Amino acid sequence: MSASASSDAAVLIAREKLAQAGQLLQRLDLDAWLVFVRETSLSKDPALELIYPYELTWHSAFLVQRDGASHALVGRHDANNVERLNTFTTVSGYDQSIRPMLVELLRRSGAQRIAINFSESDPAADGLTSGMRMTLEAIGAEAGLQPAQLVSAESLISSLRGQKSASELQLIRQAVATTELLLHDFGKRIAPGVTELQLADYLHQRLQADGLATAWDRAGCPIVNTGPDSVMGHGAPSQLRVQPGHLVHVDFGVKQNGFCSDLQRMWYVLAPGESEPPAAVQHVWKIVRGALLVGLMALKPGVTGWEVDSVAREYLTRHGLPEYMHAYGHNVGRVAHDGGATLGPRWERYGKSPFVPVEAGNVFAIELGAQVPGHGWIYLEENALVTDDGAELVSTPQTELYLVRA
Repeated sequence: MSASASSDAAVLIAREKLAQAGQLLQRLDLDAWLVFVRETSLSKDPALELIYPYELTWHSAFLVQRDGASHALVGRHDANNVERLNTFTTVSGYDQSIRPMLVELLRRSGAQRIAINFSESDPAADGLTSGMRMTLEAIGAEAGLQPAQLVSAESLISSLRGQKSASELQLIRQAVATTELLLHDFGKRIAPGVTELQLADYLHQRLQADGLATAWDRAGCPIVNTGPDSVMGHGAPSQLRVQPGHLVHVDFGVKQNGFCSDLQRMWYVLAPGESEPPAAVQHVWKIVRGALLVGLMALKPGVTGWEVDSVAREYLTRHGLPEYMHAYGHNVGRVAHDGGATLGPRWERYGKSPFVPVEAGNVFAIELGAQVPGHGWIYLEENALVTDDGAELVSTPQTELYLVRA
């Protein structure tokens, strides 16, 4: 996609998201949603990119109302950029202070419950800084609003970010397809003597050649693990070398045209005399894949994230494997961990996110795994779209353990 086409897609998505926001305000019985930012190159509000794809300098306010009207108040030198998008009902520029214009807008809107971007559980909904909130509350007071009328936008942003629009879903599918192609070629590089770092460098070189970015921090994307001595988790690839009898695992995603993928794939390196993996490896593979699939079957609109997680977790432990110490799934979209509902256990570290109901249009990365002593780890991850009555894979699933012949 060219730079101009990418820009056009960002504008189209902003329009789709503004329309969604108006519908969500009605559903959540909120009068308006206010995004209040400044100097976004230094202090980014993750919610801003949903409705405005570029950076801003001075104090800027975007007010979306439940009747569908949307208003942008920005610095004079940003106003032309906002107007050219043709996405907001009104656009106003200022020179000295946003305060009088924002006070007037809030009064004129008549909004009594205004959602603003703070949250204890969802980082995607917690973009309003402490200083900006103090400024906003002072402006709100001048407009006749009490602090209690400024409520958390957590539920709105969870749904707005989580319910992928048609354009967003198309770009996610594109990122997944690109990742699968790269992982297919990656598998051809696996051989005894090759290091984790060399395998990771191959993917980095491919990304550079194709003008793509990693879905998360480059130092740990991809994650590559070979054999029993490699540490699973978020660590960077090491100098450990692939050997016969090793399980080789990769966790990798790309960011393409602003949207991400997040997949994990597995190989087994056959030892001399072997034509198939040992029974212990095949046993764990079967259970891990079974647990992943039963979780997928439980994924549908209306269920909470912890309920989906518990189905997959219970399958794994019922078949004699230890539970995984993380969530079964997370939203994927503009970033690899895209906020909103978490398909995870009711642990304190996940806050309220496992209690958020799953919605049609959510795209989740679903993942779990277990160790095979003496061989390494088996971990799988697929990307799945929640439909009106269930879920379907966006990725092409790995149905068998790929074999590497020494």
